[in-house]
Amino acid sequence: MSDAFVVSTPSRAGGAAAGWKPTRERSRWLDVLVRLVKTKPLGLVGGIILLGLIIVGGLAGVLAPYGYNDISLAARLSPPSPQHWFGTDNNGRDVLSRVLYGAQISLTVGLLGAALHVLMAFVVGATSGFYGSTFDTLVQRVVDGIQAFPPLLLYLTIMSLMGGSLVALVLVLGISSGIYGSRTIRSAVIGLRDQTYVEAARALGSSNNRLLVRHILPNIVPILIIEFTLAVGRLILAEAILSFLGFGVPPPFPSWGAMLSNSGQRYMLQAPWMALWPGLALALAVFSINMFGDALRDLLDPRLRSDAP
Repeated sequence: MSDAFVVSTPSRAGGAAAGWKPTRERSRWLDVLVRLVKTKPLGLVGGIILLGLIIVGGLAGVLAPYGYNDISLAARLSPPSPQHWFGTDNNGRDVLSRVLYGAQISLTVGLLGAALHVLMAFVVGATSGFYGSTFDTLVQRVVDGIQAFPPLLLYLTIMSLMGGSLVALVLVLGISSGIYGSRTIRSAVIGLRDQTYVEAARALGSSNNRLLVRHILPNIVPILIIEFTLAVGRLILAEAILSFLGFGVPPPFPSWGAMLSNSGQRYMLQAPWMALWPGLALALAVFSINMFGDALRDLLDPRLRSDAP
């Protein structure tokens, strides 16, 4: 045999003797985290703030100095003080405690609603885009009909029929917004359904459900994560608007939007802290979620990566 066709490969022992060490490929999500720290400082700060808000909301029962509905008429409309850091409202309730408990309501609606949003967007968008044909046409006409209604009008109509409760709020916001967002998932699935690996799996006898779950879903996970992070901020704002209009979680349970309405409006000049602190908490939550979501979008979408070729 000619020497030109002999390919020598170093043995593991020889490689170790020469100082060669096997390299372990860094996982995809660890790579995203590293690039987030290095290239997206604002997104990192947003993620830290969001994590802090989730922890604070989860530990509200421990961190809050008073109960969310503890009334003290003697301390009514008290300004910020060492006893009440954020002041009190028109019923003498501690505003700091209500802001902390309000984080539970607002973040629960945002996180659970966003999870339902992603599930509904995948079910509607992925099945429509994957099966195509007449099924896709029928589903998209229904989506067109729903999108013809302004989201706020749709939310108000359904909430007025279902009544105000946390479960109803999560269901209405999650399902409705998921239908609105299904077009993004549908577009991604249409771009993947005719790929070679999908055709190969179909030729090997994979069912449509298996193709969707095992081959399509893993390739749109980054898009679903982006949809989730961006939906959290939108749903927190939607909950605040509904609570402000009186269609959110019923009193005395606090939410940031409910704290801004009614008494927050009525006493805004006399006790501005009643609207200031829940407004700042709402703005901080939405800002942090948007910054974190934008950073994830830039890092997970190869078309938007700054280091993409």
